[in-house]
Amino acid sequence: MAKNRFDAPIGTRTRFLPKLRVNPETFGRASEAFARAMGTGGFLIGMTIFVAIWLTWNTLAPIEAQFDPRTLNFTLLTLILSMQASYAAPLILLAQNRQDDRDRVKFEQDRQRAERNLADTEYLAREVVALRMAISELASREFVRDEIRDQLRDMSANLVEELRTPAPAKKKTATAKKSK
Repeated sequence: MAKNRFDAPIGTRTRFLPKLRVNPETFGRASEAFARAMGTGGFLIGMTIFVAIWLTWNTLAPIEAQFDPRTLNFTLLTLILSMQASYAAPLILLAQNRQDDRDRVKFEQDRQRAERNLADTEYLAREVVALRMAISELASREFVRDEIRDQLRDMSANLVEELRTPAPAKKKTATAKKSK
C-alpha cells in the first residue's frame, strides 16, 4: 500500500519538502530594508556602473575572456537582471503593504484622537456658554452701585425720620418695662 496517496487527507500523507517556518515580522523587516536599499540613488548608480562594466567587458574584451558575449545578446546579464526584478517586485510590494498597514493604524489613531479633541472642544464650548449665561445673570458694577445708593438713601431717609420722631415716647415705654 502506497503512503502518498492523493485520495488520502493531507494529515496522513508525508511531505516531500519540509514545511518552512518563517517569522513574518523578521521577513517583513528584511523586505523593507531591501526595498529601502533598492530605492536609493546609491543602488541605482551602483547598478548602472555594474551593468556598464559588464557590457564594456563583454563587448571589448577578447572573445576568450568574455563570459557573456555580445553575440549571444548578453544572455547571462539578462537572466541576472530578470531574476533580480522577479525578487525585487514582490519584496517591494510586501514592504508597501506593511507601510499601508502602519498608515492605516496611524490613520485610525489620528481619527480617534480627532474624535476626542472634538468631544473636548464641544464640552468646553458648552462650559463657556454656561459661564456666559451665569455671568449675564450676575449683577453688574453699575447695578450694584445703584442698589447700594438706593439702600443708603432709604437708610438715611429712615434715620432722618427716626430723628424727627420724639425720643421720650420711646423712653417711656422702655422705663415702663423696667419698672414691672
